[in-house]
Amino acid sequence: MKSSKIIFWIIAIIVAGLVVYISMDSLSQPGIERFEGKYKELSSFRNENNTGPVVRIYAIKALDSSKDWMREYGEAMPHTKYGRTVVFFFKNEIDQEIKLSPTDPYFTQGLQPYVIATYQKSPMGEVSFTDDYPK
Repeated sequence: MKSSKIIFWIIAIIVAGLVVYISMDSLSQPGIERFEGKYKELSSFRNENNTGPVVRIYAIKALDSSKDWMREYGEAMPHTKYGRTVVFFFKNEIDQEIKLSPTDPYFTQGLQPYVIATYQKSPMGEVSFTDDYPK
């Protein structure tokens, strides 16, 4: 009887330790705040389709010209299975809100020269990061 109580408490301590470890690890993940001061969101678009592919388009004004954080920012954006996520990074000169659409061209062609990078995640999860507007 005494040995079964000891085994119970050992298992309970191990389970509690695992719960604490998993909670700490989950809550300490870096969030979008790590990009503070590097961007300003100009506009975003999400189609209203909840049963099929979800299309998300973002227009971001890049305050920092480093491409590394842009790729990380794109990877941090939400993506739905079988959906598409596209993030356009614009030069610092753009200050207007951009009207986005779900199909190519995603915005007026006059703004395409201001795109410095494009992040795309396909329906199958393939990532593409290119300089400028994709050809």
